[in-house]
Amino acid sequence: MFDKIMRGIIGIIGVLVGLGVLAVLQAVEIVKLSNKGWAALVVYLGFTLFFGIIFFLLSPKIILRSRKLVQIVENELQKLPAPDIALGSVGLIVGLIIAYLISMPLDKLDIPYIGFIAQIIVFAIFGYLGVKIATKKREDITSAIDNMGGTKKSGKEKSNKGYKSCPKILDTSVIIDGRIADICKTGFIEGPLVIPEFVLEELQHIADSSDGLKRNRGRRGLDILNKIQKELDIEIIIHDKKFEDIQEVDSKLLKLTQLLKGKIITNDYNLNKVAEVQGIDVLNINELANAVKPVVLPGEEMVVHVVRDGKESGQGLAYLDDGTMIVVESGRKYIGETIEVIVTSVLQTSAGRMIFAKPKSMADRAV
Repeated sequence: MFDKIMRGIIGIIGVLVGLGVLAVLQAVEIVKLSNKGWAALVVYLGFTLFFGIIFFLLSPKIILRSRKLVQIVENELQKLPAPDIALGSVGLIVGLIIAYLISMPLDKLDIPYIGFIAQIIVFAIFGYLGVKIATKKREDITSAIDNMGGTKKSGKEKSNKGYKSCPKILDTSVIIDGRIADICKTGFIEGPLVIPEFVLEELQHIADSSDGLKRNRGRRGLDILNKIQKELDIEIIIHDKKFEDIQEVDSKLLKLTQLLKGKIITNDYNLNKVAEVQGIDVLNINELANAVKPVVLPGEEMVVHVVRDGKESGQGLAYLDDGTMIVVESGRKYIGETIEVIVTSVLQTSAGRMIFAKPKSMADRAV
């Protein structure tokens, strides 16, 4: 029913187009008609029926193309944040008003059709500029509106605004890791925490995996998100930006972080390095864990339990409670024993901290 109505409307538009074409032909004196007579009536009917029938026959294709165009416009609008759409609409209105004021003198041009074409060009240019300027200068416009509001803020409010926290974007690995919930609970990280929808989709995909290990990791990540949302007093934002033209989740994360001018929270070494190359700030959970580990200096004594042999001949390996590896020189013969060792050196790497030590008994013999 709707298609039939639309075909009728398109046919009527064709009739009007036919009248318009005939009027143009008469204006340039290509066609000369008197106001009366059968000949004029036949010409009018001929033009209107010809264009009306053509438009009616083409109406299915016109309707189909129109639907595709509307779908494309809807998809593009869904990718844009609501503030950009609102500012773009205001910018378009302002641009059209300016174009109207500028195009008024063009009405007085005596050259046929030139004035009309010039008006169309002016409206198109200023409408486009209005949308572009409004969306590109969004932050400047909003700050200008705030300043024009005339509301004076107290020194405390200004100070809080100056120290307003930037958004922190969580990647999949740090959510599954789970330590982010404990860090947020301590208050060392302020919100807002941004969780992209494509990260949620990746977590859901992992949670639905046929592999048991992956399934457990995905479910753990979803549980951690629920814990952050329900138990912690921190702002959580689910961002719906899709980036359909980008396939990799890490690339989407970097793009979103640049868009929001925020920081990525991750424990992914490769993502960390790529972000640094692109000049994006990163908060690495592993680096934080290494930074808060107890400081151990060469010459200090400690008691360790040697659990296995090392890579080099005669080495033994022990571990602190926080997982720090201790390489014990000539410690292979002490595997399964708890011994006193003296720290000889400490090596800090991107993967963590390694402590090198030797048994205290060896040091005493050397003395």
